[in-house]
Amino acid sequence: MKQFYLNTMGCQMNDHDSEVIRGLLLSLGYGETDRVGQADLILYNTCCVRANPERKVYGHITSYRRLKEKNPQLIIGICGCMPQQKQELAKILEQLPHVDLIFGTHNIHRLPELLERAQNGERAVEIWDEAQYDEGQDFRDSLPIARGHGLKAFVNVIYGCTNFCTYCIVPYVRGREHSRLPEKIKEDVQNLIQDGYKEITLLGQNVNAYGKDLSNKMSFAALLKELDRLEGLERIRFMTSHPRDMGQDLIEALSTLDTVCEHLHLPVQSGSSRILRRMNRGYSREYYQDLVRRIRGMTPEISLTTDIIVGFPGETEEDFAATLSLVEETQFDSAFTFIYSPREGTPATRLPEQIPEEIKKKRIYKLIELQNSISAKKMQKLLGTQQEILIEGRSREGLVGRTRTNRLVHLDGPLDLVGSLLKVEITEASTWSLRGRIC
Repeated sequence: MKQFYLNTMGCQMNDHDSEVIRGLLLSLGYGETDRVGQADLILYNTCCVRANPERKVYGHITSYRRLKEKNPQLIIGICGCMPQQKQELAKILEQLPHVDLIFGTHNIHRLPELLERAQNGERAVEIWDEAQYDEGQDFRDSLPIARGHGLKAFVNVIYGCTNFCTYCIVPYVRGREHSRLPEKIKEDVQNLIQDGYKEITLLGQNVNAYGKDLSNKMSFAALLKELDRLEGLERIRFMTSHPRDMGQDLIEALSTLDTVCEHLHLPVQSGSSRILRRMNRGYSREYYQDLVRRIRGMTPEISLTTDIIVGFPGETEEDFAATLSLVEETQFDSAFTFIYSPREGTPATRLPEQIPEEIKKKRIYKLIELQNSISAKKMQKLLGTQQEILIEGRSREGLVGRTRTNRLVHLDGPLDLVGSLLKVEITEASTWSLRGRIC
């Protein structure tokens, strides 16, 4: 049996794309290996949102040249977001001549044919600018999926993005927004429930935009209500939400639907209204703060997480201070913090006043320190409380699971509890995880 090694970088959308890739390769008779030296096919599903993942790809793939020399039959491939960029594709073709297989985000279903061409000695390169579909239809609907978890599953509800934030490459590599039909989504979720899955995470670059391109104009909140009625479904999560498109109906769904977990990832990106305008985010600091007040007013126990970029072009000390004050006032449960990374082809690269790296690093360290202190206090407040935990598996510290608010909990217990929903009393708290005992 031939073996494949698949390395996935980037967001949950890439994770789910890799589940499709894995399903296709298994259907072709391949087995999977986690040892790159044993593979007949090495495939990297890439991310281009920031520069560091791209550098890793070039470093790793360059080192595999020696494997190719030892085994000329080895196929090395790059797919995903990186080759969707014309300038990056040209760079890959020039700098990595030992790469045999290259495809993008819109033609994953073409993998079997492209792989066959590569095996026949051709350098198989195929990038589509857009996916080809009718309303609500997508090539992924009929593809096999090999999921990495038996209890939790990703289900795409919308592909692409049309927000065009000035720093972001995603609309250029993922295409325009394209919602799946609600009946297709419902069918996927029903099948997963029958297969024993307990928790579904609905995915999209902006799930709040779901349905705008459909003839029936079904909203994301209405979709959640449909799924909430499905018998046997324990938990629904979703990401990512754009603040500009979050309406009152979704705020109410978070509060009233039993299966929808009390966790919301709501990227703010900056606490300065001036920088938000330069980012083309479509909202102000005051709008975001009012939105958070309304969300917490209806769901006080909600866990709120966010994304923040520091060092965006033109960010002054006053702008950065506004971000720190927003974090202090909002009290996020946790935050993904990033140094601004210029992406060729995005408007932000052409903005004046690019920030020096040493200033970016100084600012992000200060932001991380503040957020870590807030996160630790939030976790300490859970000591002595009882939480519903979905036991997901085993770790070095015993069983591991998550609260409805998406906090990681370690506990002792037999392995046959995996898959159970249990009440757990929280006995220990650190910045990143909790420990508890079964009630």
